[in-house]
Amino acid sequence: MSSPDLYDMWADAHVSYSSPVGPGVAGRSDPLAEQTEAWRIRLTQEAPNGGLLADNAMFEALRGGDTLHLLHVTSSFDRIAQNGTLRPSGGCLVGSLYCAPLTLTPDGLRMHNLAEYVLTTEVPASVARSSLPGRPTTPLVLEVTVPRRGHRGLTGIDYLRLGSIHLRNYRDLENLLGPKERCELREAVVSRVRNSTDFLSLATSIALNPDPTEHAAFPRLLSETIPRIPVLGYVYFEALSEYLMLYSRSHHTRQLAGLGEFNNWLYKRVLFEGFPGTAGHFDLARFRPSFALLEQLLGQIDPTIDSAHARAHLTTRISYLVATRFLGPAWSIDHWHRARWDFDHAAESFGPLLGHLIHRELRRFRRYPDFYHFFDEYKAVQAWNYWNHMDISLPFNGTMPKGEIGINPAYPDLGYRVWRAELGDDGLLHPVEEVALRLTPRLIDTRHTLMRDRRTSGDDSSRGDQQLADTVL
Repeated sequence: MSSPDLYDMWADAHVSYSSPVGPGVAGRSDPLAEQTEAWRIRLTQEAPNGGLLADNAMFEALRGGDTLHLLHVTSSFDRIAQNGTLRPSGGCLVGSLYCAPLTLTPDGLRMHNLAEYVLTTEVPASVARSSLPGRPTTPLVLEVTVPRRGHRGLTGIDYLRLGSIHLRNYRDLENLLGPKERCELREAVVSRVRNSTDFLSLATSIALNPDPTEHAAFPRLLSETIPRIPVLGYVYFEALSEYLMLYSRSHHTRQLAGLGEFNNWLYKRVLFEGFPGTAGHFDLARFRPSFALLEQLLGQIDPTIDSAHARAHLTTRISYLVATRFLGPAWSIDHWHRARWDFDHAAESFGPLLGHLIHRELRRFRRYPDFYHFFDEYKAVQAWNYWNHMDISLPFNGTMPKGEIGINPAYPDLGYRVWRAELGDDGLLHPVEEVALRLTPRLIDTRHTLMRDRRTSGDDSSRGDQQLADTVL
């Protein structure tokens, strides 16, 4: 079986929301097509807030006009102004400048609720916990004008689909490591998968034959497996966030739905109120609350959530995401006891999962933190190339259209103006000073970003005096 080329791999990493019936994979194939269709119906038509998956304020702005207003938050405004550049960072939006939507009103700019939480709560907490507390948080308003040829479809990047790209890029760049290091890295990631087959087997069985009943072993195996497969923590968190935004019936959620917005405060509160002291620096690879603790947190944060329904939903949804995001085309249901556990054979069945594991392992693998930045740059260049080919100037987080939107810094002829803004007593943003800044396709090293947990990036405490990143939202 021939492997897809790089263009196809990037196409498969994107999700199309342009269909009137809801989101669908932008790629060519789906190993669980029947289950995928069932999930599409369940999320878009049966969930109380499912209509927002196809019709929300961010999508309306992307479809509707040539000019959008976006919020970018920084704690390094003085340095940015001195350098005259805005630089993107890696993360869920790959190599774009991380922003959130703003709505222009006669009295000022109204923030999307995600932007409001980040600006008023999350970033200040991150600054307070950083090596440079007390630095001011500065909101920047970007007025972006998309050329007429620009893509008006709704195609977002899903970072959980990047596993195959991580694996491909590692194979392209693996000679930056020595032979002994390559052998050690390969053995480490294969061992992680081999020792996680109990969970992987159960999850794929549930994905193939979903039912509304709870599986007693699932929460325990999930919690036990996340330390070996850290990307599972991200899957758990994304599945929980999706569930809360889709199924909450709270007054605040209904108010935001009326504005065309998912309620982002729900999962933010679970994360930062449920795990106090971690605001702005929580590592999702360690996100593994027991279902019992989760039930307690949800009862405090949103009593409209049915905890029994949430547990059953998360079990089947996480299982589906594991099967569709982590397994390669050579995988089969009876494969577990027949697998050959060398790297090349494991890559045939578990290639995307190995890619995610390598991507994380490289952050702290011996001397490789010195090289990890180049892996992110290599990936970002590929993303920029794909986006420019597709005329995508404003990529968004397609894992869930919750309000995370980026600016492609490599897009030609993109018009933009930037203002330093202030948050008024009326809760609106007010531009106070236009700033001459240039978007540049050059990544900030993720080790230096304010909202990256240094414990996961290979940094040690001796790097505490390094400059904060240009980008934090």
